[in-house]
Amino acid sequence: MSFIENLEASLHQGFIDQEKTSYGNYKPKLLINNKEKNENVLATLLEELNHCQSFLFSVAFITESGLATLKSHLLDLKRKGIKGRILTSTFLNFNQPKVFRELLKVTNIEVRLANIAGFHSKGYIFEQSSHYSLIIGSSNLTAQALKANYEWNVKLTSHGNGEIISHFNQQFEDVWENAQPLTEEWITTYERDYTPPTTFSNPEKVAELPVPYQVNPVQEAVKIEPNKMQKAALQKILAVREAGEERGLVVSATGTGKTYLSAFDVRRFAPKRMLFVVHREQILQKAKSDFMRILGGIESDFGILSGSSKQSSARYVFATIQTISKEENLKQFDPAAFDYILIDEVHKAGAKSYLRVIDHFKPNFLMGMTATPERTDEFNIYELFNYNVAYEIRLQEALEEDMLCPFHYFGVTDLEIDGEVTDEAVILTKLVTEERINHILEKIHYYGFSGDRVRGLMFCSRKEEVGRLSRALNERGLRTVGLTGGDSQEERIRQVERLENGELDYILTVDIFNEGIDIPSINQVVMLRQTESSIIFVQQLGRGLRKHNSKDFVTIIDFIGNYRNNYLIPVALSGDRSQNKDNVRRHVKDTSYIKGISTVNFEAVAKERVFSSINSSNLTQFKLLREAFIELKNRLGRRPMLVDFVTNHSIDPKVLVQKPYFNYYQFLLKVKEIEPSLSDYENSVLTMFSQEILNGKRLHEIILLELLLKSKTVSMENYMYQLSMANCELTQEVLNSVKRIFNLDFFTQNARVKYGQQSIIKLKNNEFFLNEDLRMSLATNTFFREMVIDIGKSARQLNSKYNRDKSLTLYEKYTRKDVCRLLDWDKDETSTVYGYRVKHNTCPIFITYHKRKEVESNINYEDKFLSPEILKWFTKNNRTLASEEVKAIIRAQELGITIHIFVQKYDKEESFYYLGKAIPDQRSVEQTSIFDKKGKELPIVTMNLNLEQSIEYQLYDYLVTNEDQKSTT
Repeated sequence: MSFIENLEASLHQGFIDQEKTSYGNYKPKLLINNKEKNENVLATLLEELNHCQSFLFSVAFITESGLATLKSHLLDLKRKGIKGRILTSTFLNFNQPKVFRELLKVTNIEVRLANIAGFHSKGYIFEQSSHYSLIIGSSNLTAQALKANYEWNVKLTSHGNGEIISHFNQQFEDVWENAQPLTEEWITTYERDYTPPTTFSNPEKVAELPVPYQVNPVQEAVKIEPNKMQKAALQKILAVREAGEERGLVVSATGTGKTYLSAFDVRRFAPKRMLFVVHREQILQKAKSDFMRILGGIESDFGILSGSSKQSSARYVFATIQTISKEENLKQFDPAAFDYILIDEVHKAGAKSYLRVIDHFKPNFLMGMTATPERTDEFNIYELFNYNVAYEIRLQEALEEDMLCPFHYFGVTDLEIDGEVTDEAVILTKLVTEERINHILEKIHYYGFSGDRVRGLMFCSRKEEVGRLSRALNERGLRTVGLTGGDSQEERIRQVERLENGELDYILTVDIFNEGIDIPSINQVVMLRQTESSIIFVQQLGRGLRKHNSKDFVTIIDFIGNYRNNYLIPVALSGDRSQNKDNVRRHVKDTSYIKGISTVNFEAVAKERVFSSINSSNLTQFKLLREAFIELKNRLGRRPMLVDFVTNHSIDPKVLVQKPYFNYYQFLLKVKEIEPSLSDYENSVLTMFSQEILNGKRLHEIILLELLLKSKTVSMENYMYQLSMANCELTQEVLNSVKRIFNLDFFTQNARVKYGQQSIIKLKNNEFFLNEDLRMSLATNTFFREMVIDIGKSARQLNSKYNRDKSLTLYEKYTRKDVCRLLDWDKDETSTVYGYRVKHNTCPIFITYHKRKEVESNINYEDKFLSPEILKWFTKNNRTLASEEVKAIIRAQELGITIHIFVQKYDKEESFYYLGKAIPDQRSVEQTSIFDKKGKELPIVTMNLNLEQSIEYQLYDYLVTNEDQKSTT
């Protein structure tokens, strides 16, 4: 089907008959921001931008945050030689002078100021290889308009000869011709005469305190009220106390107001005396100030106990752990001196100093607060607080609730020096070369910061780098200072004050400031070191996430080299702890998990380095699995079941039953959590359920297993009824497939031996029942029964992302065995299906898009996407137009054969993305040839396959991009 035919069908569907089938992504589309569906205007704009040949924007209003969402993408376009033009305005003085300076940094776009009164257009035009795309509507180039506001925009597609695109282009050119070019001189004049708009405030401005907190400091009696999220947290904390508990743990992301939350709870509790314990002296004064603001009262009620202050008799004592934990200081306090104790950054409470304080005092209520309860030393923070997690809000939720300052993360490409990319082994001299310093300065200049001046933190890889890089940057005109663990608390406080007061541009550090430091005005965080752990990554990112009236957002610039741990970046940003490579890959290509107006952006080369790290890393090594197991066990206070890993967003249960364990029982034996307690047959059945049912890819088997765990027999009628109630596909082919799974007929001989050989579920007289051995085991072995029930519960949870009324779910991943099963084939034909096979009126086609260089030429088929809708595909070699299988595929529609397309990026992946159904374009069918390694010519057939549904942008971009062919400059 040609582009014109696709476009005509799409327009017919869009404007005349929505029931008409069309192939391609060309139909008119309404673009809105919908956080429930993870939809936003920005995603479509980036899709068009990243594949265009040129672009035109006509937008009245531009904000720094809006431009930031595009900066890395515009830089990638520059590398490809692609340019664009932007028409904007000074209408209503909305556009601030600084945004025009930011626009000048993007050298592959030309900007002009419309010389038209009331210029208020919002349109984006993209020239693609075969057509034009237009986005016209209400969205200006602001982060709010592109990600959050209620907006209506229409995306249209036009051929180059179309009248609509001709009108838009002509309008643009008419205004452009008479518009003022953006220059440094023009900006200087605009800046001199600029007055901020008075008719409305900047819609992206944020304040240091949410509106409910803002009070006039001279009004002592005004009561400050918690915000919505804090009200919910306070209710949960109260519920813990009302349940008779004396300890509670609050897990709250950095910057979400833990101190205010604790102060609100103290106000409600009204203790006679309170103790607040922190681990750094510089945050004592801030904590004391916040509590005074919430609690009111006279200043002498609030005292500090530290190395430099001994106000231990106050009603509210704010103490450093270093001071109060000393024996001579503890002895001064009666164990019942405080009826409410708060411990900040309580994840450190495994240290002897903390335990000494906790053991000494006997308060009515002990609250611990932390952003990162996860520990690497296996100390159980949860146990310390009697497993009472009173409240928990992580980074993603906090962003969604607008509790944090929005951020724009940029994964940028670290420099290649002498042909070597920065990695773990790079020597110090290469980290501070003239070339790398230029590279760092170029990136921090390009990506910029919000506000009038930079207030930045740079995290370096080693102490020596801190000093040398600081001196080098100072020689270039920046004002920086380096701080390490060797610097005193007083020196740290002094330098932080200098940063906040405008005397410094950056503080460089290596082993401090990950936590326990509060600098709300930070507007740029630069990461010049590899990601050591997701916890540290989030801690460092969190340094800039506090709201402050001097900034609208914080810029995070992460220099990505060839680090083995690069895969931890998407893990940290998404909060995904599944250890599932497919999940981690998705979080690189699809960043819709970031809520609010924050964005995650990777420069193209940096993105491929992350993918390379994912591919080469072993995310399922025993050490990592054991750590996750212990962490969840600590949280629950008991041995976790598989379903606990799902509900607590921990490791994907499927990872725990991969080779060499095969089932969770074997994993528990490996971690020495249990003693052997199952027979060989029970172990075999657990293996079968773990390998075939747990993945949740089809609900039919799960329902039948659940029914038989509750009743000795299940009638076919009842089973069919339960399937219909669950909206499952009901065909005889599916029912036959389910029977073959449970009687093991579907599997190879090796698999049948591994699964115990005998039929697990039998069918007689339309009644299902378990085999006698299994029924007896379930009745007599409680542990075994719990394990089977757990698999069913976990499979139910995992099934939620799959279709129930269709055999396959678009964009999910499947193995060849999965496909044989879900297409209702009689047998697992993984070993013979290879690239494709026509069977049972179905034809699954499996494609490895980027093949290894060593693949023999006669099987190195040049399958290629011509567009997100069209796949140029090759049959096996030694096939001609007269081959029966080829004729069947060509006539698939006529013969009732359904073609399904499955693609993996590399053959190191174990499964394939399902891209939906396809129909051969018979006009494209051609017999050609391929040569084997001996030079012999072999016939082969090629054709275009039209996909029923255009591939989603992020997945398409991921599949077609091959880092082996990309420049690393």
